[in-house]
Amino acid sequence: MSDVTTSEKTPGPLARLYQGLTTIDFVGRRKTWFTISAIIIVLGLGSLAIRGFNLGIDFKGGSSWTVLAPHSSVSSMTSAVERAGLTNPTVEKLGSSTYQVTDDINNLPTAQQALVTNKVVNAMAKEAGLPPYQVSTSNVGPTWGGQVTSKALEALIVFFIAVVAYISIRFEPKMALAAFIAMVHDLLVTVGVFSIFAFQITPDTVIAILTILGYSLYDTVVVFDRVRDNTNTVLKSGEMSYGEMVNLSMNQTLARSINTSLVAIMPVFSVLVVGAYILGATTLQSYGVALFVGLLSGAYSSIFIASPLLAWMKEREPRYQELAIRSAKRAEHRTLTPAAAAMMTSDGSSPRPNRVSASSLTGRSSSSAPIQARARKQKRR
Repeated sequence: MSDVTTSEKTPGPLARLYQGLTTIDFVGRRKTWFTISAIIIVLGLGSLAIRGFNLGIDFKGGSSWTVLAPHSSVSSMTSAVERAGLTNPTVEKLGSSTYQVTDDINNLPTAQQALVTNKVVNAMAKEAGLPPYQVSTSNVGPTWGGQVTSKALEALIVFFIAVVAYISIRFEPKMALAAFIAMVHDLLVTVGVFSIFAFQITPDTVIAILTILGYSLYDTVVVFDRVRDNTNTVLKSGEMSYGEMVNLSMNQTLARSINTSLVAIMPVFSVLVVGAYILGATTLQSYGVALFVGLLSGAYSSIFIASPLLAWMKEREPRYQELAIRSAKRAEHRTLTPAAAAMMTSDGSSPRPNRVSASSLTGRSSSSAPIQARARKQKRR
């Protein structure tokens, strides 16, 4: 009877997650998280140095032709437009049956540009089995793409300055630095993925990147707000180190971070798959891909980058180093057998080197014990 009662009172993994009772060691495993991010970023930067970006027509300039051709293929469409006079065409299949052809013909004389455009329109219409008026044409000069790039960089710099200033005033400079590094992480991961998989960069992509930086910042600030609250309460008791307090804060807000991420990612994924790839709404593709990749990276950085990085910076301060030493001594005391603990000297050292740890008897790490105990106290309050 007692066994049944005990099992009913013990919360399961999902209940522990939503009650803030998990004991995941985010800070202690920060080297693992940082290594994963470093590998992704290095691969992206390597691809960027070798392959560069697949810039859309809005950035590199040129002409674009689009047609709906369900029974065509990339190779046959490429052959058709090359016969029409294009020397270096880029043919992409957008969605299920939409083809977009781009090429830079702005260096040709105006009369020759018009002639080549008409030939390409007729060739694509013939390949698709449609009348020429159903082939859409657009032309963009290279100066417009340069203006878009310049304005995007200006907006990004202003955004970074405003974020760092706000968090420095609202919280503290080290939190601002951690949040800034997390946003740069998201930016590098997103552009790296775009380079590796040759996704096309369009103005919609730039808008999406600015959007995901704001989302990443929101999730990071939620965690930092709990860290600040626990700094004024839990940390002042002297029972935990700064890293353990950050772990406690992250476990308390983990359910909210996961829910926020899922609520944002699932609609974007649905729009991307259903809208862009099934229904052929190609205008959603660049925006959807950037949002999806950025939201995933933002969710990762807010949990595994920003807060562990903050803990690493704060634990280098003398006052938190002393707190970490005292916390380590208490943890060492908890791992001793009762007989060995009774022989501890007043300064926390033990004259006997042979000790049996509780983790070797129970199979659990003792580092999570203060986090779990504090989480239970916070829950009862």
